[in-house]
Amino acid sequence: MVSFVFNGGGLWSVLLIAFKKRRFNIDRAMMALTIAIYAYCAANLVASIVNNTLVQDAPRLIPLVTFLFFPVSYSTWSISQKTTLVRIIVLSSLAACFVALLLAVAQQYWVGMRAKGGAGNAIVFAEVLCLAVMVCVAGALSGIERHRIALLCAALGGTIAIIYSETRIVWLALPIAGIAVLLINQRMLRGRNAVRLLLLLVAVGVVVAAVGFQTISGRIDFLRADWNALRAQGHYDTSLGFRVALWEIGLKAFREAPLFGHGVGATQFLIRQGFRDQFEMDAGFNHFHNGFLTALVQAGLLGAVTLAAIFVVAATNAALVLRNSTDPIERFGATMIVIVVITYLTSGMTGILVGHDILDSVLMVFLVSGTYLACGRQAPLPQDQTLPLGADDQALPPAMKDLAHPSTQ
Repeated sequence: MVSFVFNGGGLWSVLLIAFKKRRFNIDRAMMALTIAIYAYCAANLVASIVNNTLVQDAPRLIPLVTFLFFPVSYSTWSISQKTTLVRIIVLSSLAACFVALLLAVAQQYWVGMRAKGGAGNAIVFAEVLCLAVMVCVAGALSGIERHRIALLCAALGGTIAIIYSETRIVWLALPIAGIAVLLINQRMLRGRNAVRLLLLLVAVGVVVAAVGFQTISGRIDFLRADWNALRAQGHYDTSLGFRVALWEIGLKAFREAPLFGHGVGATQFLIRQGFRDQFEMDAGFNHFHNGFLTALVQAGLLGAVTLAAIFVVAATNAALVLRNSTDPIERFGATMIVIVVITYLTSGMTGILVGHDILDSVLMVFLVSGTYLACGRQAPLPQDQTLPLGADDQALPPAMKDLAHPSTQ
């Protein structure tokens, strides 16, 4: 659904711009991010050309269109009033957390399976849900949205669903992103607010421990058993063992083609061949369970550097806004960028960073929305659609209006 909506919207945006119904909305932050994204796409294309596999790789290069839609999607999405977009983001994240909790409980207790939501993949489900949880927390702490209790309840429900997904790496990403959100909003957490936050964190900790203790302890025991089996007996046929094997195979493949890689179509062949030659096992995967290692194998150093540049540029845009701006909308947009960078980089250490249709679309959604809210300017609208001056502030709570427009007295 998310892939269909984002890519369909991107194609429609192309048509709108082509027929001059919209025009490009270009600013510094958007242009810097566009250059980084397009450089990554070009690196993958070059890898296939160098390896003379462009025709064979074409079907696997098509998903890069999701990234190419970034500037046109940004240009059409930025006709929105920023406060309207923020409210959509926060409330949809709230709904996502509650729906995810219902799906996770049903899958865990009624179906007897690891929670996967509607993604069909527990890791993808947990990673996207982590973003929704953090958006709810950011919305509650920033004061942008009035329904704080509902947002915090949604965040708690989403956290429980993440526990039921049994995705350990997202269990790590969640507190890291949470600490970042608390630090960004620390000016709102003083005096009685700090005491309330402390009590809330204790309560959340108790609930999470009560609900998820068995699941968490079980997954940690599995990790410990996998480590002991790998270290003492050299068993690679475990969750941890497969990952270690994939990393060894990937590093060997990278050393064989360090600059341009093997092309996006060579991954499955290299993995199967590596398992047979290096571990005498018959196993197959679509990626190396490390985002940058996958980029190194597919597109070499050029691909890994350009992939890293996407996150570096996005983080730099966010850091500049958080350092220089007190506007709550801009800071919320920067927080969205920080959340997605932390979540993707952390989860990508042992899983997929990019290259999955859901994750690619959600990444673009967060980068488009976050960049526009943080440092973008609204695209001009037709005269009859232009809102009165000051209408963009009407959705803000009074306290946020004071922060956005501080008194000069």
